[in-house]
Amino acid sequence: MLARASRQRWWRRAAIAPGTPLPQRRLFLLPTRFGLGWGVLVLLLLLFGINYQNSLAYGLAFWLFAVAAVALLRTWRNLLGVRTTLRLPAETFAGGEARLGLVLDGGRPRHAIALHAEGARATLDLPEGHGQADLALPAPTRGESPLPLLRLESAWPLGLVRAVAWLASDERLLVYPRPLVEEIPEHRQAGAGLEATDFAGLRRAEPGDSPAQLAWKQWSRTGVLAAKAFSVPPRQQLWLDYDACRGDPETRLSILCGRVLAHHQAGDRYGLRLPGVTLAQGEGAAQRRQALTALARFRPPGTSGGAS
Repeated sequence: MLARASRQRWWRRAAIAPGTPLPQRRLFLLPTRFGLGWGVLVLLLLLFGINYQNSLAYGLAFWLFAVAAVALLRTWRNLLGVRTTLRLPAETFAGGEARLGLVLDGGRPRHAIALHAEGARATLDLPEGHGQADLALPAPTRGESPLPLLRLESAWPLGLVRAVAWLASDERLLVYPRPLVEEIPEHRQAGAGLEATDFAGLRRAEPGDSPAQLAWKQWSRTGVLAAKAFSVPPRQQLWLDYDACRGDPETRLSILCGRVLAHHQAGDRYGLRLPGVTLAQGEGAAQRRQALTALARFRPPGTSGGAS
């Protein structure tokens, strides 16, 4: 465990920030097992040639060494100067996956670049000098956490060595609570919407009115073309209260998360009350995002740091 932590600290010191072209000083070449076997073979051939004065063994040893030197240079240049930028996931809920997007720009064709982060892996080629991939990072719990250390590597073309580099980002991943759909009131689950259905009287017809809206009977009696006017039913205005929910803190937050999603879909105006945090009533995508963010960052009373 201590050795792993020490390696992690060393890798972070050697890491570069996303968006920076990979420099020479942060690119490391590590031999593979195949490469070590290749080196042992070259050494044995060289010793055989020296011992028996065999020119064929000399020639084969030097040829294998030259191939290895060229392959090492090609592997190093395959990763040198690659610029990697991150694209954070739009939304992530606890228990799901965070789809972290990576955009690579090499300026010229690159081959077989592997990306690793917390067990997730993707490999891509850059035939035109640029490409993108997604890493599915596990998101078991809600909250805000730093992005994991990202490793880039390539063993192209022969696999004798691996060119390795690390990326460390200051961005943070925000994970919303797992929504509990079964706790949402049934009459709001379907997202009834807000349509103008209540008849409110007649108004003067205007160009563009639908024929179905026109009051034809009124026109036949008075000769004046009028249109039917409808009123929109009032929106629900309500508060989603942490103290009104039952269960442990994470269950309450999951219930509130499910209700936020349902009331947003139904078009309601709603506010959010958490211990130490109050979000005024509102509606729309901005209100939904602010409510989910407050739920993700909330720290229940009694935990270190209190409510955030």
